[in-house]
Amino acid sequence: MTEIGIFLSSEEHGPNDLVRMAQQAESEGFRSVAVSDHFHPWIDRQGESPFVWNVIGGIASTTQLRITTAVTCPTMRTHPAVIAQAAATSAVMAPGRFRLGVGTGENLNEHILGDRWPAADERMEMLEEAVEVMRELWKGKITDHEGKHYKVVNARIYSLPDEAPPVLVSGFGPKATSMAARIGDGYVSTAPEPDLPNQYSQEGGRGPKVALMKVCWDEDEAKARKTAFELWPSTGVPGELSQELPMPGHFEQASEKVTEDDVAEKIVCGPDPQRHLEMINKYIAAGYDEIYVGQVGPETAGMVDFYHREILPKVA
Repeated sequence: MTEIGIFLSSEEHGPNDLVRMAQQAESEGFRSVAVSDHFHPWIDRQGESPFVWNVIGGIASTTQLRITTAVTCPTMRTHPAVIAQAAATSAVMAPGRFRLGVGTGENLNEHILGDRWPAADERMEMLEEAVEVMRELWKGKITDHEGKHYKVVNARIYSLPDEAPPVLVSGFGPKATSMAARIGDGYVSTAPEPDLPNQYSQEGGRGPKVALMKVCWDEDEAKARKTAFELWPSTGVPGELSQELPMPGHFEQASEKVTEDDVAEKIVCGPDPQRHLEMINKYIAAGYDEIYVGQVGPETAGMVDFYHREILPKVA
């Protein structure tokens, strides 16, 4: 059975609002939450970008939701040893309920320390080594690591959960999906297409296949379309640009020719339950085990109530 969770956009909401949204989602039948991890929003109009680990602490201590980062980049702006400690603490606060979603990141977030932005193949190599470092640290022993990309000296994590958190790996192309199948405890992607989820399974990938899906619920469909277009024109930015552009202003420039219709083709807008169910069914048909649905814009409370009444019972 496919699980429907709530996806919270750190790019649009402050930390206290994110915690309140998670609490409401739990009260209306959701059992799991995914939270994005950014330093910058995609565009300035989105307006927020809190530190995800504080948010996770708030959600962990006030709900019983399963929590997944969607996704964290443990390679550049934050050393994998530090992410290992943050994830271990989160797993202690949410015993058996925390999963670390990881990916190779975007220049948008990772350039802030002035480091060179590596090519995709090198970023995948860095991520694989980072996951190795984190898993070694989660054993609770004094750890030394001298790798191609990372060095760890006499490091030990003392606050550890009973079991190491699962590591879910994102993959938006065949190479990254192969890596996810090789090193991941699960898979994360966004497209309602079967090719990559099938590849993950065929190459021996284990654990859940997780999809992230945006919607813009509003009683007024025209208003929903306008909101989605104003806040997420970057949905229409093609190819690898989303990994390469360094600043929100560059995403605004790259989105100048994106139209409202372009965005509405990818983000379900409005109050029609059938359209929401049709998109969810595309993800189910593509082979995903879990679908995390994120509201675009300020109407998260209305969207959560709508899904509680109109969507969750029909999917179940």
